[in-house]
Amino acid sequence: MQTDLIGGLLRLTRVQKRLIQIATDAVLVTICFIGAMWLRLEHVDFAANPDVWLAFLPVLPVAILAFWHIGLYRSILRFITAQAFIAIGAGVLAASAVLFLASQLLAAPIPRSVPGIFAILLFGAIGGVRFLMRSLIREPGADKRQPVIIYGAGEAGRQLQSALLHGREYRAVAFVDDDPALQGSLIGGRCVHAPSALPKLIEDHPKAPVLLALPSVSRSRRREIVAGLEQLGAEIRTIPGMADIVSGRASFSDLRRVTPEELLGRDPIPPSLDLMGQNITGKVVLVSGAGGSIGSELCRQIIHHDPAALILLEVSEFALYSIALELRETIASQKRSLRLEPVLGSVQNPGRVRAILRSFGVQTVYHAAAYKHVAVVEENVVEGIRNNVFGTRVMADAAAELGVENFILISTDKAVRPTNFMGASKRIAELVCQARAQDPGPTTFSMVRFGNVLGSSGSVIPRFRAQIEQGGPVTVTHPEITRYFMTIPEAAQLVIQAGAMAKGGDVFVLDMGAPVKILDLAHSMIRLHGLKPYMMDKTDSQDKARGDIGIQIIGLNKGDKLYEELLVGNDPTGTNHPRIMTATELSLKSGELARILDRLQGACSAFDLPSIRDTFLDAPLDYQPNDNELHDLIWNAARRRATTPVPILRAVDTAS
Repeated sequence: MQTDLIGGLLRLTRVQKRLIQIATDAVLVTICFIGAMWLRLEHVDFAANPDVWLAFLPVLPVAILAFWHIGLYRSILRFITAQAFIAIGAGVLAASAVLFLASQLLAAPIPRSVPGIFAILLFGAIGGVRFLMRSLIREPGADKRQPVIIYGAGEAGRQLQSALLHGREYRAVAFVDDDPALQGSLIGGRCVHAPSALPKLIEDHPKAPVLLALPSVSRSRRREIVAGLEQLGAEIRTIPGMADIVSGRASFSDLRRVTPEELLGRDPIPPSLDLMGQNITGKVVLVSGAGGSIGSELCRQIIHHDPAALILLEVSEFALYSIALELRETIASQKRSLRLEPVLGSVQNPGRVRAILRSFGVQTVYHAAAYKHVAVVEENVVEGIRNNVFGTRVMADAAAELGVENFILISTDKAVRPTNFMGASKRIAELVCQARAQDPGPTTFSMVRFGNVLGSSGSVIPRFRAQIEQGGPVTVTHPEITRYFMTIPEAAQLVIQAGAMAKGGDVFVLDMGAPVKILDLAHSMIRLHGLKPYMMDKTDSQDKARGDIGIQIIGLNKGDKLYEELLVGNDPTGTNHPRIMTATELSLKSGELARILDRLQGACSAFDLPSIRDTFLDAPLDYQPNDNELHDLIWNAARRRATTPVPILRAVDTAS
C-alpha cells in the first residue's frame, strides 16, 4: 500500500507535485496556528471569534508566497538537504511576523507569545513533512544501493555523504575517523567509529568498499591507512584531491581506486621560486626529448616561469605534436606571452642541432633525449649508444661552441656501476659533460641523476595494472628486487632547481626516499583492486582456490640489477635544498675521453658488439655485466658473422 502510494506520487507531473505541496503547507499553517493558540490558552473557544481569523487571514498567503519566492517548491524532495531549512526558516519568520503585526493592528485577542509558538510549530511541521517524504521516497531503492564505509568524518566526509545521498549507487553505513573528538558522534544518522572498529565493520558489511575522504592528508599517513585496510581485504576507493575539487575539475562523488602512484610518492617540498626561474625566466630554453615522460613535464614546469621562448626538440612527430598542442592550450588558458617552437630533429645530427641553437639563440638546454628502457637497448645496442652517448656529445659540443649558458643532462641511477648497455651509455654521457665542464668556455655543464619516475612510459606500474585487469598472473623478475620511485612533477622541479645551483661539472643526485620492494608493490596493487594475491611457481597454472591473482617469479631480465644505486662513491654533499645532493665522481680529461669515444664509435660503425663490450669494460665505468651474458653475446655474434655474409642491422645489433 505504502509503495503504491509513493509510486503514484512519483508519477505525477511537476506542476501537480507543487500544487500538492502548496495545499499541504496551507493545511499545516492552519493547524500550527490552531495548535499555538491552544497551547497558549488551553482551550478552543477562540475559534468562534471572527477577529482571530481576520488576523490570521493574511498569514496564509504570505507564508505560501515566501516559500515560493525562496525556492522551496522548486526543490526535489528526493534530493532535499539541510539547506532547505534556511528557506523554511525565512518563510516561517515572514509568516509569524505578519501574524504579530495583524493581531496588533486589528486588536485581535491573540496573545503576544502565540506568533513565537506558531513559528516553532510551523518550522518543525514544514521541515518534518518534507524529510519524512524524502525518506519514504528513497526507502524502496535503499537496499539496492551498495553499502560503503567512509574513512574521514571531517568536512570532506560529510560532503561525500551528502553527494552519495543524491545518487543511486552507494549508501554510507558508517564513518571511521582518527580524531577521538569525532568518535561516537552521528553524521547524517551514521555513527563515527574509531579505526579499531574497522575489522568488525568490514565483517558486518563484507561487500562494502572503504571510501577515503581524506583529500588533504599527507602521503605518509595515507600509506599507513591503506596498508592497514589492505590487510583487512577491503576494497579501497578515494575521492579526488582538494585542488581538483576546488578548481571544479572533479567533485566529491567522483570515486576511483587508490593508485600506487598516490602511495609511493612523497609530499613535495614547495620549490624555491628563485631557483626555478634562475635559468628560465626571460631566457630562451630548449628541451631535447620534449615529448618523453621527463621532457614533457620539464616543459610543463618551464612555461610557468615565463621564459622568453621554449624550444621543443623531439625526434618523434606524434610526441612533438602532442606536447606542443597541450602546451599551447595551457599558454592560451593562462594568457601567457611566450614563444613556443616545436622542432622536429635528432640530437645525433650535428648540423641540425647547431642550426637550432644558433637561430633561436638558446641560453639554457635541458638534455632529456635518451633511450632509457634497459630491455630495448639490450636488443638495440648500437642505436642506444649512438643516441645516448654520441647524441649527448653532439648537444654538448654545439652548446659549448655557440655559447649556451647552461647545459643540464638528465641522467639515471642505472649509470652507477652499470650492469647493462643502457646504464653504461648514460655513464659515458655523464663523462662527456664532465669533460666539457673542464674546458674553458661560457657554458656551465651539470648532470642530475635520479631513479624511476611514477607513470613514465614502460614503467612497472602500468604493466602490473594491465596484468591484473587481464586476470593475471602478475610477473615479478626476482623476489628481492627493489627500485626507487619519484613522481614526475617532483623530479622535474628538482632537476630545474639543481641545474640552477650548478657551478660546472656538478653531478647532482636527487633524494629518492626509501627503495620499494617490487614484490610488495605487486601484492599491494592486487589488493587495491579488491583481490587476493598468492604466490605461484614458474610451472604453476593459476589456482583460483588459493587466491584471485597469482604472482609469478620469472627471473631477472638481462642487464637487470637487484638494487639500484645513486652514487659511485659514498661521499654525497648536501646543498641548500634538502632533496638535492652533489657527488664527487671520477671524471676524464677531454683527450682521454676522446680515445674511448673513438674506439666506441669504430665498434658501433662495424656493429661489433664484443668490441663495444670490451670498450665499456676498459673504460672507468665500473661496468659489471653477468658472465653468462658475455658468453651468449660472443657466441651469438660469432655465429651470425659466420652465417651472414652481409651484416643486417637487426641480426647484428642485438645483445642476445
